[in-house]
This record gives sequence, C-alpha cells and structure tokens, in this order.
Amino acid sequence: MTKLQMRRRTILAAAPALVAAPYVARAQTGKPEKTKVVLAVGGKSALYYLSLTVAETKGYFKEAGLDVEPLKFAGAQQVMEAMLSGRSDGSSNGTGSANLAIGEIAQPGLFKIFATNPSNAKYVLEEFLVPKDSPVKTMADLKGKRVASGPGIQNVTLAKTMLERSGAGVMSVTELPIGQHVAAIAAGQIDAVYTLEPTGTVGRLNGTTRVLEAGVVAHYILGDPQAPWHGGSASLTTEFIKKYPGETKKFIAAYARGIELVRTRPDEARQFMKGYTAIEGPLTAEVPLASYMLYNEFKASDIAYFQKFYDLFSDKGIFEKRVVVEPMLFKG
Repeated sequence: MTKLQMRRRTILAAAPALVAAPYVARAQTGKPEKTKVVLAVGGKSALYYLSLTVAETKGYFKEAGLDVEPLKFAGAQQVMEAMLSGRSDGSSNGTGSANLAIGEIAQPGLFKIFATNPSNAKYVLEEFLVPKDSPVKTMADLKGKRVASGPGIQNVTLAKTMLERSGAGVMSVTELPIGQHVAAIAAGQIDAVYTLEPTGTVGRLNGTTRVLEAGVVAHYILGDPQAPWHGGSASLTTEFIKKYPGETKKFIAAYARGIELVRTRPDEARQFMKGYTAIEGPLTAEVPLASYMLYNEFKASDIAYFQKFYDLFSDKGIFEKRVVVEPMLFKG
C-alpha cells in the first residue's frame, strides 16, 4: 500500500455518514467500454433517494440509454472509498455531504455535486425527539439529560454543537444506531435523541415519542430555521464528466425527472416507497418527503449556507483543512 493510499484510508476512517447502508448503481452506455455511476441509497433505499427510485422504476434512465443497476455497500465510507479508487463514478442524494468533503480533502477535484437534499423546519429530515409525556419543552431544557444521536462523527458533532448553542450547555452524547432510537426512548434508556426521519414519524405513530424541534441544523448551525442544510449530495466524478459529457447530461436529466415527479406529484411518488424502501404501511403516507436542489437552482445564499456547514467541521478539527464548496458544484 502506498503512502497516498494509507493517507486516504486514514482520512476515510473518520468520515461522517448521513446514512448507514448506501448502494451503488452501475450505468452502462452500450459502448464497448462500460461506464459506472455510483448512487448511494441507504438501506433498502430511503427518503433521500426517492428521486432515484422513481427515475429507475419509471424507466427514465433506460429512455436516456442508461442501464442502472443498484449495488449495495456497507456504508457511506465505502462509497467514498470506491470513488477514490476509481471503482465508481459518483454518489446519489443522501450520501453525507461531509463524506464528500472528506473525499475532496483526500483527492481535490475528484467530483462535482449536481444535486443536494436541503432540509430545514419546513422540509424535515433531522430533529430532536423526547418521550411523548416528557416535561421538556425546549432544547435548553435538555441540560443534564441523557442524550443520544446517530452513530458517526457528523451526527455527534452536530448534536453536541446544537445542544451547546441552544442553551443546554456542553454535554456528552451517546452514539446509538438510528433504528434503536425510538425503542431506547420507550425503554427509558435515554431522555432525548438527535435523529433523522422517518424515526420521528415512527415514534409519533406508535405513541412513544414527540418531536421537540425539527430542522435543528438549520436553526442552530446555520442560524435560520428556514435555511437550507445540504446534508446529503449527489455527485459525479470529474473523470466521468470529462470522459462522457453526453452521458453525463443524459444521466442528470433523467435523475432530474425523478426529482420533478417527487416535487409535483408527491402522492404518486410515495407509492414508490412500497417494496423499494423499508417504509411500509401507514408510514408511507405520513413520513415527510425529502427536498432536492439541482446544481442550476443554487443561489449565492444557498452556497453560503452550504459553506457555513462545512466550516463548522473545519473549526471543530474534523476536516484537516477548510473545504470550499463553490468549486465542488457542477456547472453544467
């Protein structure tokens, strides 16, 4: 193993993950040399990847001359490792944006982001939950309580920072798999948890938890509950973009069709959760849908908020250097 490979592996070992179990998808253009496009999809897919599921199931990729085959990875770290090693050519929505920043540090200019999952108090992804009958009314009331978060340095760093900025003070946070959050609260093992949807909806439907506050990253990290937190991103490697400019345009256009259906026909989009995601039954109709922002929809303020998120990890020493967002965005 070379020194560069060892450095990449060391950096990626600390990579924060937005989701636990991504996939990749391999797109074949029909040319003698087959190309690949990595699409990270959590678990059996997740809310953040609904646009991908729609585009694949509706045949948008095939109409564009692309054959997309999902392949499962153990985690977002493996997605980034595959991109760094040249075994894959991008990431889908839901891949933690901080993971991509780690990859950018390891190999500057590796990829370009063409879509994100902006969340806030309106488009809910993240939230703090407490027991349904908890006397806690505000984030500051969590001072001295037993608080957990999802695993990984991104979740823990965000949770600790938000608790401190909300008035709860400097606190320790226990890492806990997201699938155990509702059960841990119901069992009285913890007093609150920083989590991701659909956990809050699950807890509400089974009568065990309530949302203390949603859109917490926008509020306490970005300074505005309605600010876009670009916690997940879709990307293509610069090598793929340069080698296959025509396929790049077709792929992004097909992907964008999936996003448009989710935006304009949400009831129809929800039907694609059944059988393709772990979201079933009443949860399908209740869980909030993810939001999307395409590269050509970014305004200066969106880039500024994205940068503010990255700067937190630089300030906390999670990133070994400052990562600048703007050059990482796809330009079309």
